[in-house]
Amino acid sequence: MEENNYRKYLSTICSIAALLAGWELLALAVNNPALPGPIPALNTFLQEVPRGLWQHFLISSYRVFISIALSLVLALPIGMLLGREQSLDRFIAPIIYLVYPIPKIVFLPVLATLLSYGDVSKITLITLVVFFQILVPIRDASRNINAALINSVKSLGAVRLDIYKHVVWPAVLPEMLTSLRVASGTAIAILFFSETISSQEGLGYYLLDAWSRFAYNEMFAGIIAMGLLGLVIYFILDYIEHLICPWKFV
Repeated sequence: MEENNYRKYLSTICSIAALLAGWELLALAVNNPALPGPIPALNTFLQEVPRGLWQHFLISSYRVFISIALSLVLALPIGMLLGREQSLDRFIAPIIYLVYPIPKIVFLPVLATLLSYGDVSKITLITLVVFFQILVPIRDASRNINAALINSVKSLGAVRLDIYKHVVWPAVLPEMLTSLRVASGTAIAILFFSETISSQEGLGYYLLDAWSRFAYNEMFAGIIAMGLLGLVIYFILDYIEHLICPWKFV
């Protein structure tokens, strides 16, 4: 186990080193102030953190984590139900097929008008996007459970609640975690867009402000901060996966 952890950490370090090397080579090839190298960008990042970048990071983190949590709380039970209850799915599925392809970002002006440009409209928009990205995989995973497995549990006297607790829930866990990983990237992308419109806080605002001032080092400091936010979410999900799906690491 310790050897596996060592290899994992070594692979992570090598991957980061390769990314930084590629970034440096690209910056040298382009030779343009709009693309600073990793060392100037990292230096600016370290300088900007105590100057207020940390506040923008915390605000954006709050918006993303609340949105993902709300999406999961809503999508998980609905997806499990739709996958197993055919009559309910026949009614709800057409609504999903109609709404899911629509780029939810178009609703930002409506949400901003109804809820103002504060946290509520941004969190609502991100939740609206992430909700469907979690709902659809969970619904499909719940639907594709082997019928023989369900029947065998029923033969032991299990009621509907027992089936959801002991069969459906474990079956959808891997899909839930995968969808959360995919949705986290989408959430950060939507966060960036929402924070560039009538906002004075958050990483999206910080990036747009730096770009408008042609402060490219600061802009890349904000990009690094966004990357760190995604990395934090990834590590949290990885830790949760070890807790609730230990059989995957035996």
